[in-house]
Amino acid sequence: MEPIPLTSLLPDGFDPTQYKVHFAVWNQIKHPIDVLATSPEEWQGWNSWRSVNNDFNREFIFSVAQDKHDPTLWLFGGIWEVLERRPEPQAHSYTVRIREDLMGPFIRRLWLRHQRSGRNIRQRMESVLPTVTVSSILEEPFAGDPFPGHDRINHSLADLQAVVSQARTDWRVPLESMKGVYVIHDSETGQRYVGSAYGDTGIWQRWATYAATLHGGNVGLKTLLEAKGDESYRTDMRFALLEYWSMRTDDAHVLQRESYWKDVLHARSLGHNKN
Repeated sequence: MEPIPLTSLLPDGFDPTQYKVHFAVWNQIKHPIDVLATSPEEWQGWNSWRSVNNDFNREFIFSVAQDKHDPTLWLFGGIWEVLERRPEPQAHSYTVRIREDLMGPFIRRLWLRHQRSGRNIRQRMESVLPTVTVSSILEEPFAGDPFPGHDRINHSLADLQAVVSQARTDWRVPLESMKGVYVIHDSETGQRYVGSAYGDTGIWQRWATYAATLHGGNVGLKTLLEAKGDESYRTDMRFALLEYWSMRTDDAHVLQRESYWKDVLHARSLGHNKN
């Protein structure tokens, strides 16, 4: 089927020479799509940032955020009007405001397809417009990765924080009524921490504690957090479920399985468990 060009959705009188496209990509700390989905204020900051050059030197910014799994897929993040430009590099030197009257209903709903060439993330609209096509339009604004199933969770702490901050129902409901044993592994070193949710505390509540405190009160993870620093820690630490049961499961069984997995994964001798 013939792709639908982005030009078919642009407003009447659209002049590409008035626009720069901001292809927001991972900054080694956060994925732009998470920022777009969870924090309008922070997303505005991404579009007010000046690098060494005065890249946003036109009247408007057409912003898109790269998907975490497909580098050719971009979520529309709005059209921003540049109200002021200050000369300070490596700072929020642009004053911008969102233009809801310009494609506002498509924000966080319009997925675009584009194969970016080169490393430049701020490009002239007229140079990229001919190759940008419509991938899909969501019924509801994108709010983050959908719940993948208990046996397919492999998400960073930053991902988890984004989910918890929105109290995402699709994640909360299947996790809050389950006990379980989980592993947190450091994607940089491969070292692991094994923990469990039992008693009146479901997996959701336990993981929400990690989202709030980063370390969940664990001595080994506190030490690791101090060594890594907040941002690297949030990116490197990944969560997965090893086993999960209903809240009717006896706590002794949960604790027994937690100890089993600590042994299997050498979480005490080679990881971050201290008991």
